[in-house]
Amino acid sequence: MKKYVEMTKSELQELLASYKTVYREYQQMELKLDMSRGKPSVEQLDLSMGMMDILSSNDDLRCDDGTDCRNYGVLDGIDEAKRLLGDMIEVPPENIIIYGNSSLNVMYDTISRCYTHGVLGGTPWSRLDKVKFLCPVPGYDRHFRITEYFGIEMINVPMTPEGPDMDMVEELVSDDESIKGIWCVPKYSNPQGYSYSDETVRRLAALKPRARDFRLYWDNAYSVHHLYGDDCDVILEILDECRKAGNPDLAYKFVSTSKISFPGSGIAAIASSLNNLDDIRKQLKVQTIGHDKVNQLRHVRFFKNLDGITEHMKKHAEILRPKFEAVDEILTRELGGLGIGTWTRPKGGYFISFDSLDGCATEIVSRCKKAGVKTTEAGATYPYGVDPHDSNIRIAPTYPPISDLKVAIELFSLCVKIVSIQKLLSR
Repeated sequence: MKKYVEMTKSELQELLASYKTVYREYQQMELKLDMSRGKPSVEQLDLSMGMMDILSSNDDLRCDDGTDCRNYGVLDGIDEAKRLLGDMIEVPPENIIIYGNSSLNVMYDTISRCYTHGVLGGTPWSRLDKVKFLCPVPGYDRHFRITEYFGIEMINVPMTPEGPDMDMVEELVSDDESIKGIWCVPKYSNPQGYSYSDETVRRLAALKPRARDFRLYWDNAYSVHHLYGDDCDVILEILDECRKAGNPDLAYKFVSTSKISFPGSGIAAIASSLNNLDDIRKQLKVQTIGHDKVNQLRHVRFFKNLDGITEHMKKHAEILRPKFEAVDEILTRELGGLGIGTWTRPKGGYFISFDSLDGCATEIVSRCKKAGVKTTEAGATYPYGVDPHDSNIRIAPTYPPISDLKVAIELFSLCVKIVSIQKLLSR
């Protein structure tokens, strides 16, 4: 089939009528399908059920150094957990603090600390007239909600397959002292699935920000979340690159096991320079007596080491890979060559990014919803929920059973066709 822009008005109207008939058939099916968030499926959660049997009332719950994990203490996490997550993100254990179950909570906590107490003795952001943040777009909506919550002005920075537009980043941070950070999902980014190139990582590590308290907020959420073990993305380790560039304190690196073990009961961590970690511990001493060490021990004894995590993630990939491939196959079959949409084909992570014709995303999402398929809201991948082109839609294929996913993507494709034709006819 030729591109829609090459068709006559009558050809488009004929297609539109036929598509609307099919759409009404979908509506009569009373579907209730949800692909709005990147949640692990039931089958993925089942992979970690053995963790529930790792510890029992008869087990010794002491660490190698004799620490009793049932009691208070060990503010920044047990050594075994530091080594496990450290190996996973290529960071020495002395550069890690283990938190509770959510890296999002650690990121919120970090922004909050900067807001109330500053960074390494710097002025608290709450006392400044203006605080700004760079936001690669499309990006992760929950990042943007944190900075919006604290009243921080967010600046869109276009994402490329190599990472954020570094010419723009370098120019902005070198000129504006009110810019205090940049959100980064460097590996299998949310939502496009892009991974930062070596050049991008090195340029970020070598930034010369005007603000001394500027930091890279490095959310390494998908560090081991490969779909293809023999063809996976590899990125440079940011803390090491910052040290080489003479900026040892420039990055906060966040990680968790949320999509490795149980999302609601994992372990999270922050990795950074010793200077930054010492600053963070000042708050922790007031904030907590220590996080859940029993859960930390449970994870260590279940995975044992990095090899254990690697083998576990291969099982995740076996479940996820057919879903990602099904989405691509259906989009290619239904929309390929029509000139009304493009989408990414990531090698890992949890999302596929779809771009429609300008001005169509909101209506596509609305039509899907009316026919029983819930997707991520249009605009969610941009600060303040405002996509200037109204074109980006995040597809989350992980949670639904593959049979439901196929129906959802076929309906999604139909909605793209209907809305695109209406848009072209309106011109």
